[in-house]
Amino acid sequence: MPPNPLDWSLLSGPLPVLLLLAAVAAFGLLLAERTRSWWVWKAPVALGAALVLTAVLGVIVDRWWQPFPEGLPAEVLAWIGVAVTGGAVAAMRLPALGWPRRAAALACAAIVGVTCLNQVNRYFQNYPTMRAALGPWLDTGTTFSRAAGRVTAEVVAPPGEMLADVWHPPPGLPTTGTLSRVSIPGTVSHFHARDAWVYLPPAYQAVPRPRLPLLVLLPGQPGSPRDWIDAGGMQRILDVYAATHSGLAPVVLMPDATGSTIGNTLCIDSKLGNSETYLTVDVRNWVTGNLQVAPPEQGWSVGGFSFGGTCSLQLAVRAPGLYRTFLDLSGQREPTLGSHTDTVRRTFDGDEAAFARVDPVTILRTRQFPTIAGRIISGASDREFTPQLRTVFQACRKAGMDVQMIELPGSHSWQVWRAGLAQQLPWIAERGGLARR
Repeated sequence: MPPNPLDWSLLSGPLPVLLLLAAVAAFGLLLAERTRSWWVWKAPVALGAALVLTAVLGVIVDRWWQPFPEGLPAEVLAWIGVAVTGGAVAAMRLPALGWPRRAAALACAAIVGVTCLNQVNRYFQNYPTMRAALGPWLDTGTTFSRAAGRVTAEVVAPPGEMLADVWHPPPGLPTTGTLSRVSIPGTVSHFHARDAWVYLPPAYQAVPRPRLPLLVLLPGQPGSPRDWIDAGGMQRILDVYAATHSGLAPVVLMPDATGSTIGNTLCIDSKLGNSETYLTVDVRNWVTGNLQVAPPEQGWSVGGFSFGGTCSLQLAVRAPGLYRTFLDLSGQREPTLGSHTDTVRRTFDGDEAAFARVDPVTILRTRQFPTIAGRIISGASDREFTPQLRTVFQACRKAGMDVQMIELPGSHSWQVWRAGLAQQLPWIAERGGLARR
């Protein structure tokens, strides 16, 4: 194991096993009571209350609140139930205990809760280490003005050649890129976006500076623009690519598309927020005014996972002159708030025609997109999203796109999304004119 505990794996190795063993022991201590009243009615009441509370929580989340379009996975709800049970058993024990034993009972409940939280983390493969989980608090990034520097002369590839064919890195080029937090105002869209993040590869620090392609990466829902950094390991993936290409890699922009952690804008302009105009106009204007990258008319790349994957396909068919390359990682068949009926009713006041005008699969049936290329990635064990993506793939192919569908080991989790980005980055870079695969 790495010497720094922040770098111990939360997904595999000894730590998750130790946490599970500690949780089993903690549960045993919580249940360790010899009195007849405990086993006759107190323990059954605690277990029954936990079961009911978990079931009610599942109904509230999936039927009423609906923060997640696809609902809570059964395994995730089960681990939530275990955590609730630990808390319920501890609460039933506390009134009869003195303070030292109360503290021990609370500690046992906390161990159970932390273990269940990490099991949910393991299900989604979200945070590989505590350093990744604490990323928003540990990493403030590099000041953007310092990272971006001033505008310089550009190295541009001649027609028919790749940038790597003509690029010669100067001495002393950094070996890693930079991450910076930036504000992209919704000047035109009036969309209230959270701060975005920008990755600038090592070659961006050179003078003259190579004209690098732009990749826009979108998070899922729930999510935040930082997800690609903390859970996705985006910087490591890009730095590895840059290390084998003389410091060259795409510039990566991670903007907000939902406005809040659990917000769902459907990636369109509606009463839910004008996120489409934000991503196609405001983001474009900010990039052209603040980054030295390939111009929009050459076509940018866009990718994302889950909601972000759906949004990437939407942008490719709704703004094909801007986003000519897309990476759809575990996206849905259509933009959704949970069900087709609810989506049309809540967003379009029941107008199916209005929904059809923004639905990418419907658009793909009526138009051809020969200049658009996409990669559709899904988890081989993702029974909900993989069938939907097969429908999307067939629609894209019939619309004349250069598209491939690839299934990777895993389900609807970062196991698939991290691997998908790493696998397709050389293709994205080639599409952007950076280097041949």
